[in-house]
Amino acid sequence: MIIDTHCHLDFPEFQNDLDGVLKRAEVTNVKYIINVASSLEGSKKGCELASKLPQVFASVGIHPHHARDITEDSLNIIENLARTNEKVIAIGEVGLDFYKNLSPKKCQRDLFLSFLELKKKLNLPIIIHSRDAAAETLDILKSEASPFIDGVMHCFSQDTDYMKKVLDLGLHISFTCNITFKNASRLRGVVKYAPIDRLVLETDAPFLAPQKYRGKRNEPAYLVYLVEALSLILNITKEKIEEVTTRNANRLFRLGIECE
Repeated sequence: MIIDTHCHLDFPEFQNDLDGVLKRAEVTNVKYIINVASSLEGSKKGCELASKLPQVFASVGIHPHHARDITEDSLNIIENLARTNEKVIAIGEVGLDFYKNLSPKKCQRDLFLSFLELKKKLNLPIIIHSRDAAAETLDILKSEASPFIDGVMHCFSQDTDYMKKVLDLGLHISFTCNITFKNASRLRGVVKYAPIDRLVLETDAPFLAPQKYRGKRNEPAYLVYLVEALSLILNITKEKIEEVTTRNANRLFRLGIECE
């Protein structure tokens, strides 16, 4: 059994063939999917999907790109979604993105801090987005750790030193199918040092399709290419990768799944 811990099924890329996407996931042993929200509307749609589909869980949150537009009402809606939907299992994706800077840095920081407070208030794990903001993300997380933070640094792309600091805070890490890219040798070198007991799997679909489908839409079924890559890099069987990462995700997000 495999769990895709970070996918955006609420995005328009899946609008016309969601049934097919879910069937292909089932065929490749991807039994559960966490739909990770990146906007207020996406949080609502993710909750609707999770309510209808037994294999889908939801997180609620707002990507830093949208930080400039967020009001107190927006945060209240997110909190209410988390409180009233039993399949909401995390806050995210939230964090900092200084690569595109679509929102002012102060707005991003303030929103990230608000979501960290909400995470504590609701006792939910957090899914963190950090792009070109590694140092500031770490500083904020250190200031909020008490003493640890349960959550995941999604789509990890930093070096081994940064990975150790993230792990020391109590976080898990996840890699995506980008480790299969031809030009990802540096990142594959980082993967070698990832402790398997703190690793979860994700596609970040519809983004970051594996090398075989690069430039096309990603989907949960393609997790098999990530498992294969991790198996080769870590010198661990694919079966063991699936078993351990599923248990990690089940524990981290408190999914209540009976693992095989």
